[in-house]
Amino acid sequence: MDALHWWRQGDAVTQSTALLLLAMSVASWVVIVWKLRLMRRASADVARSTAAFWQAPSLDLAAQRLQAFDREALVLPLVVAANSIANSSTAAQGSLAAQGSLPQQLTRVLRDALHGVLGRLQFGQVMLATVGSTAPFVGLLGTVWGIYHALTAMAGAGQITIDRVAGPVGEALIMTAAGLAVAIPAVLAYNVFGRLIGRIEADLEGFARDLRELLIDQAVARGASAPASGTA
Repeated sequence: MDALHWWRQGDAVTQSTALLLLAMSVASWVVIVWKLRLMRRASADVARSTAAFWQAPSLDLAAQRLQAFDREALVLPLVVAANSIANSSTAAQGSLAAQGSLPQQLTRVLRDALHGVLGRLQFGQVMLATVGSTAPFVGLLGTVWGIYHALTAMAGAGQITIDRVAGPVGEALIMTAAGLAVAIPAVLAYNVFGRLIGRIEADLEGFARDLRELLIDQAVARGASAPASGTA
């Protein structure tokens, strides 16, 4: 009943501020719940997928195995991108991308694939940061406007006493508390997810670097064995 009374007493600015805080809270909690699931699955998938990759006898079989382990498609895009370069015939291709050396092509495709994976992991971080940094000021705006609106109404009535001021001012301060209640979970979630994303990013970068070196070594080994097999 108090909340309904406060809502009816508020003007368009107060109600708009309250609705904005509600929308920010709902959006941030949706992102938090979704990213909790994503981070839990991603942390497990990267560890299992990299282990399954290095246990595979070939690159093609490794890509097939990763389809069962890599539920969030974090490691598989790197393997697919590198496999496309390793199995491509660049002699008939005239693009600038195909004219580079194998290390250059691998660096480019792995970097692009890694950026795509990290973009999916970082989705929602900007929104959490925005809510965490702006929600307190939105609540403060509602408080300041509520106090101004209450004082203006009491001044028009001709009587201003501490009893008449305490109630409206106390109701207006609720907006500040609401802004903090919206901002604190968003800030905490942003920091926690940022650390988790940083760990996963380091693991993926290390895997991409090892995969690049593996394919280069395989190409060098094939090039060294080609003359010997031809003379035999």
